[in-house]
Amino acid sequence: MMSDQQPRIAILMPTWNSVRFLQEQVDSLLSQTYQNFVIVTRDDGSSDDSTALMSVYVEAHPEHFHVVVSDGRNLGASGSFACLLDYALANKNALGLQKAYLMFCDHDDIWFPHKIAVTMQKMQDLEALHPGMPALVHSDLHVVDDERRQIALSFFQYQGIQPRRNGFSRILVSNTVTGCTALINEELATLAMPIPADAIMHDWWLALVASAFGKIVYIDEALLDYRQHDANAIGAREYLRSERPNLLVRLFDNRHAEAFKATARQARVFHATYGDKLNASQQAAIGLTRMMSVRFAPLQKMLLKLLQV
Repeated sequence: MMSDQQPRIAILMPTWNSVRFLQEQVDSLLSQTYQNFVIVTRDDGSSDDSTALMSVYVEAHPEHFHVVVSDGRNLGASGSFACLLDYALANKNALGLQKAYLMFCDHDDIWFPHKIAVTMQKMQDLEALHPGMPALVHSDLHVVDDERRQIALSFFQYQGIQPRRNGFSRILVSNTVTGCTALINEELATLAMPIPADAIMHDWWLALVASAFGKIVYIDEALLDYRQHDANAIGAREYLRSERPNLLVRLFDNRHAEAFKATARQARVFHATYGDKLNASQQAAIGLTRMMSVRFAPLQKMLLKLLQV
């Protein structure tokens, strides 16, 4: 039953060869203190028993699951989340959503029992201050290994990321939102869709749209265990300043040239999509980011530093 106090939330969870970790994650979802949710799931072409395991949960808890029939294609992590996001927006009534509130769930993490409640409360507070505005709420994470042994108490400290520095120009070149912690509202989802093929990841694209046209709020609390293992689509790597080579070597190191080019492509498609809605400052930031496609490491890194200010 929906209520004003607990709006129904759609948790988007693709599966792909997930059987090793899936049970622990789904159990953590079913143990949430906030219970008005539906898990919208689609298998991304698994070759293991993921679909069979999920069927057991669907049969036992039909009120909490909605299975999107898969055509067997493997869309990858970003493509799978984009597919489920599009599905949820198009099928609000079938999912029991009065308004679309959407969370993103990796199959191999473990959510803490109060994750939904804390994040949704922050979203409701944000919407009360800024009604009708696109909004994204996200949090910190614990980093753990495949057996849930602790690696780091804070993902952001471990990675050397400052999540509160989330202005548009900075997010153009450095994503500060980890998708598996995020809750977005319908205004943001509608504005951000469809997620283009040149978007680096779904969470980065959503963060860009939110930073340009809405609000991003960070919760300085770890609300899940972010599991690191050999099959991670995107993992966590510790930031160690002591490992950094001298300035000259760093300046001409072109190991990240392809990443810079991908960032430039994403900025280009963002401008093609939203150019008429951007202010002068945002237009200028996109112009600088597009220059990163030039394969000259010193210029790319100078632009990176300039946009991160």
